[in-house]
Amino acid sequence: MALERTAINPVTWSVEMGFNQGEVVSGHSRTLYCSGQTAMGSDGEPQHHGDMAGQVALSLDNLEAVLGEAGMSLANLVRLNVYTTDVDLLFQHYGVLASRLGAAGVSPTTTMLGVTRLAIPGQMVELEGTAVA
Repeated sequence: MALERTAINPVTWSVEMGFNQGEVVSGHSRTLYCSGQTAMGSDGEPQHHGDMAGQVALSLDNLEAVLGEAGMSLANLVRLNVYTTDVDLLFQHYGVLASRLGAAGVSPTTTMLGVTRLAIPGQMVELEGTAVA
């Protein structure tokens, strides 16, 4: 059975921001739950200190690497949780995230939460996803 995604949007304002209110997914055989990905280099060292755009881009790269290892891509993402230490600053750089999701042709259900800090000092954004194939 082929993967089928049906957007659920009783209101439409979120579609313009790049996410659906809900999504029904059927026909999938595998679900991948991704741990939160931050702007960490392959050596485990934090990168892009003080650079929100750089941290968003590397966090996405790291999320894509996890997806890729499972034979998936951003196109398989059905849920994205975004944690940030600075919501206002993240919104200034949200286009980095939205453009990559748009290029993948997805509008995953999304929650953004402002937090006082993340596990690694200096990290400003963490992306946690769920993907299906």
